[in-house]
Amino acid sequence: MSKNVLILADVRDKKLRNVALECLAVARMIADGGKVTATVFGSSAKDLVEQLAHHGADHVITVSNPELDQYTSDAYFQAFKQVIEKVQPDAIFTGHTAVGRDVSPRIAARLGLGLISDCTSVEVQDGKIIFTRPIYAGKAFVKKAVKEGLIFATIRPNNIEALATDTSRTATVEDLVVSFDKDLLRTIVKEVVRKTADGVDLSEARVVVSGGRGVKSEDGFKPLQELADLLGGAVGASRGACDAGYCDYGLQIGQTGKVVTPDLYIACGISGAIQHLAGMSNSKVIVAINKDPEANIFQVADYGIVGDLFEVVPLLTEELKKVLGK
Repeated sequence: MSKNVLILADVRDKKLRNVALECLAVARMIADGGKVTATVFGSSAKDLVEQLAHHGADHVITVSNPELDQYTSDAYFQAFKQVIEKVQPDAIFTGHTAVGRDVSPRIAARLGLGLISDCTSVEVQDGKIIFTRPIYAGKAFVKKAVKEGLIFATIRPNNIEALATDTSRTATVEDLVVSFDKDLLRTIVKEVVRKTADGVDLSEARVVVSGGRGVKSEDGFKPLQELADLLGGAVGASRGACDAGYCDYGLQIGQTGKVVTPDLYIACGISGAIQHLAGMSNSKVIVAINKDPEANIFQVADYGIVGDLFEVVPLLTEELKKVLGK
C-alpha cells in the first residue's frame, strides 16, 4: 500500500548532511509509489530544494525562518510539529543525529507516537516494514515492526545507501510560514564555537582513523591526521585519549561519544574497551594497530597489525601515497 512519507532534512553549515539523503532513500522504498515530502529549515532552505529533489523528494516544504538557522530544541519542535500537522504523513524519518535524537522523542511524546530509534536497516517483508537496530551496546540486533498507526523512526548515518543523483527529477516547493510561541523559545544561540577541526564530519565519514591512549600526547595525533587526510577521512578518539587531554571530547567515539559506521575504521593504540567498541564495532572493515597482541581490539578487527603505531602509521601513509599516486 502506498504511503505519504515525511523526512526532516538535517542541515549543517547551510549544507545537507548525507543522512538526509539516506532518509530519502528509505522514504522512497517505504512510500511504494506514494508521495515523499522533505522539509528543510533555516534561511538557506530554498537553496537545498534541488538536491532534495534529485535524491527522491516529490515535494519540499521550506521553513525559512532565521530562528531555525541554528538548532534549538524549542524552535525545531514547534516548526516540525506544524509541518507534521500540515502533511499528515503515514511515516516520518529523521537522521539519528544530535538533531534527530533530540527533537524526535519530543515530537513522538507530544503526538502520542511510538519511535524506533537508531535504525541501521529497513526492509519490507511480507508487506510489513521491518526495522533493525542495535541493542546492548551493539552486541545484538533486534527487528521491529509497527503494527498500526504512524511509523516514526530515526536512521543511523552511513548505514543505508542514498539513491543515485537523478538530475531529471523535480519537486514541487512550498514555503511554510510557521508561528512560534515566543514564551516557549527559551534558548537563543548567539555564537557557535568549534573546537574540532574543519573537514569531514566524523559521524558520516567513510574512513575514520582513531587514536587511543597509545598516541601518548596531542602531537601523537598528527600522523593519524595525515593518514586521515590522505584517505579523505576524519580523526576520532577513544575516551581514554580524551580524558588524558590529547584531544577534544568532540572526537570521542564510543558508548558516551559518537557512534560511527565507516567503510574503513583504523584503530591506533586503542585497547578495545567495550565502551569504545559500542561506537565503532559495526564498521564495515576494521584495522587495528597495537603493540599488545592480546589487546581486545583484535577480537573485532578484520585486519590486525602488532606494532608501534608511530612506526606503522607513517609507513602505511607512505605506501598509500604511492598506491594513490599522491
